[in-house]
Amino acid sequence: MALYPVDAIRNVAFCGHGSSGKTTLVDKLLTATGTIKRPASVDDGSSICDFDEEEKAHKYTIEAKVVHFDYAGKHFHVIDTPGYPDFIGQTIGALRGVDTAAIVINAQAGIEVNTRRVFAEAKKAGLGRMIIINKMDSENINFAKLLENIRELFGKSCMLLNVPIGQGHEFRGVADVLNPADAPGALIDPAKLHESLLESIIEVDEEVMTRYFDGTPPTQDEIGRLLTTAVAQGHIVPIVCCSGKSGTGVTELLDVLALCSVPPGALPRTARNAAGEETPVTADPNGPLVAQVFKTRVDPYVQKLSFIRVFSGTLKKDSTVTVAGVRKPVKISQLLHMQAAESAPVDEVGPGGIVAVAKTEDLKTGSTLGDLVMPDIPFPMPMVGLAVSPKARGDESKLSGALTKIVEEDPTFRRELDPQTKEMVITGMSELHLQIIRERLKRRDKVEVETKEPKIPYRETIQAQAEGSYRHKKQTGGRGQFGEVHIRMFPFPKDVKPEEFATKERFPQLKDYHYDEDHHFLWVDSIVGGTIPGNFMPAVEKGFKDRLTRGVIAGYKVQNVCVEVHFGKHHPVDSSEQAFKTAGSMAFRNVFQQARPALLEPIVKMEITVPSSNVGDINSDMSGRRGRVLGMDSAGGDLQTITAEAPLAEVMTYARSLSSITGGQGSYTIELSHYDVVPPNVMQEIIAKSAMKEEEEEE
Repeated sequence: MALYPVDAIRNVAFCGHGSSGKTTLVDKLLTATGTIKRPASVDDGSSICDFDEEEKAHKYTIEAKVVHFDYAGKHFHVIDTPGYPDFIGQTIGALRGVDTAAIVINAQAGIEVNTRRVFAEAKKAGLGRMIIINKMDSENINFAKLLENIRELFGKSCMLLNVPIGQGHEFRGVADVLNPADAPGALIDPAKLHESLLESIIEVDEEVMTRYFDGTPPTQDEIGRLLTTAVAQGHIVPIVCCSGKSGTGVTELLDVLALCSVPPGALPRTARNAAGEETPVTADPNGPLVAQVFKTRVDPYVQKLSFIRVFSGTLKKDSTVTVAGVRKPVKISQLLHMQAAESAPVDEVGPGGIVAVAKTEDLKTGSTLGDLVMPDIPFPMPMVGLAVSPKARGDESKLSGALTKIVEEDPTFRRELDPQTKEMVITGMSELHLQIIRERLKRRDKVEVETKEPKIPYRETIQAQAEGSYRHKKQTGGRGQFGEVHIRMFPFPKDVKPEEFATKERFPQLKDYHYDEDHHFLWVDSIVGGTIPGNFMPAVEKGFKDRLTRGVIAGYKVQNVCVEVHFGKHHPVDSSEQAFKTAGSMAFRNVFQQARPALLEPIVKMEITVPSSNVGDINSDMSGRRGRVLGMDSAGGDLQTITAEAPLAEVMTYARSLSSITGGQGSYTIELSHYDVVPPNVMQEIIAKSAMKEEEEEE
């Protein structure tokens, strides 16, 4: 690949809802430009972009794919992104690598859940946006209504650049609004739209606008330049029409992409320098290197590929570069120009370039190359979990390695070993997301897993003060064991700092205190007169920490507790560290049970977007889940966004319920808000289940 001039590069992400035809469109662009010589189809599994086995089997995109082609003197990098909200992380990563987002809408289905999401994400990322109305040859299209919905939901800046001639089986082409001509059968006369479009374009340049109203129209070159500026500023969101399957309107789509997609240097970008100051990033090949990994892929041959977008400077093969967060400089051995699953080596890449780097373990999604640091990519937090274990005995390490690869590839996937439950818990965006991951484990890594609902991460705490003691005494013929510990226990509010709580006013005999941030646990040493020798106090602390991890009433972590050790007894011969550890653990358990113990549960904040007609159903459903509606705002069009809080335990499978209530038209986001006390009746059920499980494990 030659080092393309910056102003000749265009980076575009095709995004939208599932089944809007994004992949078919991208395949068609590659064949229409002569880049790929063979026919390509999602339906028969020959798609250039959907090459993974899971994608061929399900016939939808799961991972973002990078392709490239040349057209009208421009070099295009196009990223085909998944359409289902379950894989939104792939889309968000892709948006960091581009300057223009092309939102594809199914003309028959209209604006769907993920259409709204990706439009909002592209706006939040500050990208130029355009809308492609695809599948104009489908039946039962109401073009006028769809156009009205687009402008109502996404704003009056959405303007037609071409108009469909016919629709359904009569769709035979598009008419240009910028250069209107007689177009029999056009659904809207392009001449009627020309003037308002032209006036919106020239509004971004006062000089051209003044000349226009004085009677001098802009030149074609000025229109092209100003249209690009208007798209970059969000002043205009062009709308074009086509059919990816038949190819009708695809050449005109290429013309529009060449005319108004945003060049690399047109968007304002900043990065942080070593002092943490915001610094402008300019698309200068001779400037300092600023590049970022926006996607990671591990192929079947265990070759890790890091996809990099260069924003400034020039990245060269065999160079050594600084990587934020990595202590030593990183060697970049080879640069690869990606064409979906295929690759070709290149020597260097400048601003706007997108390449992949193989087998560089220090790079991960979001890593910045160079001395300036780009902002983090704002991936959503996964909240839907499953406990997994290998079906075959002895596959534990194999499963662990396979999950590590998926964590590297997918920023919206987590895996962790729960220290309380000893379960391997994987967490993703949805049940479908986790299902695809299980399929990938089986196909790529030859690991089959069994799954079950994970244990909700409840916490244990107390709601009152209490005091008590425990004497550990054991005589077995030889040296005995003896240790006695007296403690007082207090609720320790989450928002109170240890130095504010551990005061002489509260603990007159205070000698020292120790704080455990993870459990928000404070223990105070008020021992006087050596009733417990100082060398045994660490053992007492170990006993406390044992209970913090194991729990008392239901086996969950303990938090928000303060313990004061104020008295004890020891034996000059029989006392030992083990005896005092046991005494400390048992004293903690006994006093905890007297201090009005309670369970805390994770409460999540949710934003649920639904059609107005479903608002009452959502409110009613949320009430049945022990949830609380906090407010409601218009989301544009006939949509409302409901803000609510609910226990995580009640919304683990919320996606299914929401889809059922709204007929697939609802969407939601979820994030951890805080922990709150579990109601007594629910707490008793949880404790009973925990006790039953413990008995089964003992048997």
